Amino acid sequence: MILASRSHRSRFSPLVLAVTGVLLLAACGGNSATNTPASSGATGSGGGASASTFSAAKGCKHVAFLSPDTTAGGRWEAYDHPLTEAAVKAALPGVTFDSVNAQNSNDTQLTQASSELTKGACMLIVVAVDSTSAAAIVQKAKASKVPVIAYDRLIQDNDLAYYATFDNVKVGQTQAQYIKDHHKNGDNVAMINGSQTDNNASLFAQGAHNILDPLFASGELHKVYEQFTPMWVAATAQTEMAAALTTNNNNIQIAYVANDGMASGAVAALKAQSLNGKVLVTGQDAELAAVRNILTGDQTMTVYKPIKKLADSVGKLVAALSNGSSTAEITPAQSKTTAGAMIPSIFNDVVTVDKSNVATTVVADGYVTKEDLCKGLPAGTGGLC
Repeated sequence: MILASRSHRSRFSPLVLAVTGVLLLAACGGNSATNTPASSGATGSGGGASASTFSAAKGCKHVAFLSPDTTAGGRWEAYDHPLTEAAVKAALPGVTFDSVNAQNSNDTQLTQASSELTKGACMLIVVAVDSTSAAAIVQKAKASKVPVIAYDRLIQDNDLAYYATFDNVKVGQTQAQYIKDHHKNGDNVAMINGSQTDNNASLFAQGAHNILDPLFASGELHKVYEQFTPMWVAATAQTEMAAALTTNNNNIQIAYVANDGMASGAVAALKAQSLNGKVLVTGQDAELAAVRNILTGDQTMTVYKPIKKLADSVGKLVAALSNGSSTAEITPAQSKTTAGAMIPSIFNDVVTVDKSNVATTVVADGYVTKEDLCKGLPAGTGGLC
């Protein structure tokens, strides 16, 4: 039995894990993404784009961006929408760019897609509410010869034209590697995963288990709780973390949490037991609130996904499609749908952020400002303020 007092220790020497280069991973299972060279803008096995199937893209000057929600963290409207709009407009002067938000409703997102097609949108960039339900959007767009670019969430449809994302298995591996590098023998781990309706959640969990399962098997770490979280809701994650603490008499040293929004919920549950800053908490997205929590010690790390790079890559892809140019160099990777189609893909790199490198990563990139991070925090907080 591990002494409960171990949950209360102050810990964690900082480690910087910069993930650079294109990561060539072959992820296992039906939800896997494979990063293999594509010989052209189109691929075989029934997936990907072709000039005849998606002829509306040629000369297209009306693009719609469909985001999923405003509740599961602040990322989509704070970063992805404005950065993608700026990138598309820079790459394709004169373009009309519409943006709509589904507020976590599959039906609303399908209605919005139909409306955008009726208004003349000839390319759709879709962050799916549900990776499976969004197949209806792909099929409706295909009927109008309009390509769908799945943005950061793979849509499970073999007629999906393109997929632009980060290496999502690597995201989970990066979070888990941080745990591996900072744990103590015998630590108890609670795992709070994302929404099972989001293909990425499965990939994050897969990557994390790739690293953690051997440690669980050897007894070096003990997995005492694991749950997927519908719609990535922070309040649900808080309830899950509270349940994990109650079940284990607060004897948890590590909280693997899939993203920053849910990490805020986990931190709230830890605060209620005066355990904040004493439990290693992971996250993802480098949201402002999360990075502030890293500076104060309530959250330990996050995975920074340079969204501007993702947005810029989508802008280049949209311009190439409109101009009738080859997309082969823009989409060198492939992602596999559950039905086996290989979708031309863009995989962008990720970076680990903890207290030791906030200044040289998210601040240096202009993703967040020092002023916003340090507002209301005591001088010297996190070595930055």
